Amino acid sequence: MPVAKENSRIKSFKNKGRDQEEMRRRRSDMSFELRKTKRDEQMLKRRNVAVDEEALSPLKETNQKALPASLSEIWEKINDSSPKIQLEGVQTARKMLSRERNPPVDAIIESGFIPLFVDFLKKDDNPTVQFEAAWALTNVASGTSEQTRCVVAAGATMPFIKLLSSSRIHVAEQAAWALGNIAGDGADLRDFVVKQGIIPPLLQLIKPDLGIKFLRTVAWALSNLCRNKNPSPPPEAVAMILPALCHLVFNSDTEVMADAAWALSYLTDGTEEKIQIVVDSGILPRLVSLLGFQEVRVVTPALRAVGNVVTGSDSQTQAALNCDILQFLPALLMHPKPTVQKEAAWTLSNITAGTQEQIQMVVDAGIVGPLIGILAKGDFKTQKEAVWAATNYTSGGSVEQIAFLVQCGVLKPFCDLLDVKDPKVPFPLSGFLPTFPLTFTVVWFQTITVILDGLSNIMDAAAALKEVEQVAVMVEEAGGLDKIEALQSHETEAVYKLAFSIIDKYFSSEEAGEDELVAPGTSQNGTFQFGSTAIPQGGFNI
Repeated sequence: MPVAKENSRIKSFKNKGRDQEEMRRRRSDMSFELRKTKRDEQMLKRRNVAVDEEALSPLKETNQKALPASLSEIWEKINDSSPKIQLEGVQTARKMLSRERNPPVDAIIESGFIPLFVDFLKKDDNPTVQFEAAWALTNVASGTSEQTRCVVAAGATMPFIKLLSSSRIHVAEQAAWALGNIAGDGADLRDFVVKQGIIPPLLQLIKPDLGIKFLRTVAWALSNLCRNKNPSPPPEAVAMILPALCHLVFNSDTEVMADAAWALSYLTDGTEEKIQIVVDSGILPRLVSLLGFQEVRVVTPALRAVGNVVTGSDSQTQAALNCDILQFLPALLMHPKPTVQKEAAWTLSNITAGTQEQIQMVVDAGIVGPLIGILAKGDFKTQKEAVWAATNYTSGGSVEQIAFLVQCGVLKPFCDLLDVKDPKVPFPLSGFLPTFPLTFTVVWFQTITVILDGLSNIMDAAAALKEVEQVAVMVEEAGGLDKIEALQSHETEAVYKLAFSIIDKYFSSEEAGEDELVAPGTSQNGTFQFGSTAIPQGGFNI
């Protein structure tokens, strides 16, 4: 992860003494790892590949001649005066663009076919050629940004929007598909199609008798109208689309449900004001309920959306808690798919960044055990999110809550992670230009600072109880003391300063001589019992 992004994330860590704007981590600063906007899970653009020609095309083709030898032959046919020959030319070009491997998109563009296809979109008296031209343009628009913009520059947007109201279902569906590809290209084209008037006719298509295949296309197109946040979708567009999404997320089809959930995840990825719009729609209970869904394709966007909600204010986090999100988190933290574990840990980290009452709800839901399990044995990226969850807990929790976390065994995995190294990642050295590719195993120093913050918070809580010596022994027996001492010579300033502060404050010889060293007791299961001496009133009474 780029250092600037991770430093920004650390700066925005919710901690006592920091202003409210810095209190809760935002997804925008951690999107490098948590939101690699997923072409594999929710596609930006889609091609209409002719795997099953008869199923995809409304034409009853009897002529199975070989494709023309050159684009010039196709050009001649398209420009012929005979509608039948024109259709043959358009259809041949469309087939070339529908090839699964290496479709000649650039060659079609450079040869000047795009304006011709756009003209065919306007031939209401010939819906067959309209469909073929729409299909061809859809596949061009599914390509690179430059290819998509060629379609827009040729004036295809308004004809496509008009075709959404076509009485020919296959033509209207292909238009929705093409417009979804255009909207998915980026915020500027998304806003362009919105200004051109895509939303009303697209929403008009959502009817009980609409075929499921078409409904899936509509749901996906709507999700692309909600995608991107620089800038976010226009408020008036969100106001029109949101009721439809709240309807579609209840659909029985998992693909429709998933795309509606993805759209809601985009709408919640922003400021508290944007989050509140979705919360006020009343859809949050449904999104939370989808966390218990069997299919990962539905769970993933639902978790993303709910996770975005809990990045908001404490009241917005409470709204998710009131929907019983915590009942699903233990299973999600132990999900067989690492990306789901990671998202669940990230979501938990923003809940534990909340109030003491919200942290207590985490405790009461039995989530501390699974959290510590991830710290000990989880996927590397998930461990990093779990570190944030645990440190946020120590930052805002009461001494009783922190004591419980220690009793559950947080110190051992915390200390173990102090010297874990990140998987090999490219790490260029300034002023050094190697003649061959190099990778460097770099210390996970950003997360180390978060662990050290957590350990410092735990020691602060112990100091309030005058039980520093007991906890210091626990840290030492967990292997933490040697590692913290070694980190005093770390090359990163933030790390060595934190390490030095902990050693100086809690492990110096002067500190050790102040109180009698008392070793902590252990429970029957072998975990340390935090505070084996008498606990003063108001201390670790849990």
